[in-house]
Amino acid sequence: MSHIDELIAEFAPQGVEFRLLGDIAELVRGNGMPKADLTEEGVGAIHYGQIYTRYGVWATETISFVAPETAVKLAKAQPGDIIITNTSENIEDVGKAVAWLGGEPIVTGGHATVVKHNEDPKYLSYWFQSESFFVQKRALATGTKVIDVSAKQLMKVRIPVPPLEVQREIVRILDQFTQLEAELEAELEAELEARRRQYASYRDSLVNAVDGPRVAMGELGTFMRGRRFTKSDVVESGIPSIHYGEIYTDYGVSASRAKREVNSDMVAQLRFAQPRDVIFAGVGETVVDVGKAVAWLGDGPVAVHDDTFSFTSELDPKYVSYAVQTDDFHAQKANHVARGKVKRLSSAGLSKIKIPVPTAEEQERIVSILDSFDALVNDLSIGLPAELAARRKQYEYYRDKLLTFGEPAA
Repeated sequence: MSHIDELIAEFAPQGVEFRLLGDIAELVRGNGMPKADLTEEGVGAIHYGQIYTRYGVWATETISFVAPETAVKLAKAQPGDIIITNTSENIEDVGKAVAWLGGEPIVTGGHATVVKHNEDPKYLSYWFQSESFFVQKRALATGTKVIDVSAKQLMKVRIPVPPLEVQREIVRILDQFTQLEAELEAELEAELEARRRQYASYRDSLVNAVDGPRVAMGELGTFMRGRRFTKSDVVESGIPSIHYGEIYTDYGVSASRAKREVNSDMVAQLRFAQPRDVIFAGVGETVVDVGKAVAWLGDGPVAVHDDTFSFTSELDPKYVSYAVQTDDFHAQKANHVARGKVKRLSSAGLSKIKIPVPTAEEQERIVSILDSFDALVNDLSIGLPAELAARRKQYEYYRDKLLTFGEPAA
């Protein structure tokens, strides 16, 4: 019998009780606090968007602040409260939680709910990561383009509420396991980053060693700008599409399937990249990001956003996609980027950048070699990425086992 089983036998001999979240906590919906309100000093503040990207299970310090006169209008989180997100673009992120363990009250805004309770805050925050919560929030969620689980819906979530002694033991174990997992993950990430640098160096040397002319891209093919569509145009089933922002976050060197689709009614107002075209992002937050490309290898055309350019040529599309990752390409590109708050690269600028042009056979050989290297550092099914993914799944498995209880017999 584990120590947790012993504690349950001692403090909950009839079994662990399940309660509605609304029965064990007060849920206070946040309001306001756009990013423009955030400052570098003042009253601590957690913006709902930061919970996805900047916070873990718990926090003792905030990344952002708001002015005191702004804070008085916002929802307050006391030490020990949970802040949970209500809105996201996907079901995985909605309902992500952070336990506030700092010494002073802080504030939060719209699209977040403060959960005020008498349980162990880290226990609740860990439970909000569990498979049990995921299944329930999926059933309670509304919306397709933007997913929402309201405070009212969250109140319906059924949660196991073991005695505090059991909660604290679970937290102790999960804290240790989380620390070990984080240390191992950091080691694997460092090794993976070293492999990526090695791969980038080899890729550059392979492309730069090409025995062939260096030709401006405008002489090798044509660029076509896409047409505008927005997130509100995204549907479950429609026209395959690629938005410029997705090139940074969702795509690698090439793609044969689009991650998202837009409304079929828009077909007449869209522009399409054809199979074997290379799609460039024309906008980015940094000079390095702008101009990132993905080779489109799908069976049919794909709609492209107006901040992208599709490049049509006789070159191997994956060779082009690899060639425009090199330091030489980035150095030339930097001369053509418009440096405002948002960095922009025009088709005219892209047309002036020169890339090495080997024979078709040599392009194929280079692609074959680099595909193998790219898989080793980016493919989640093999190598270090696979080991990282396996460690995360192992952690999730043991976390869920610790947070799963049989319900007492009626």
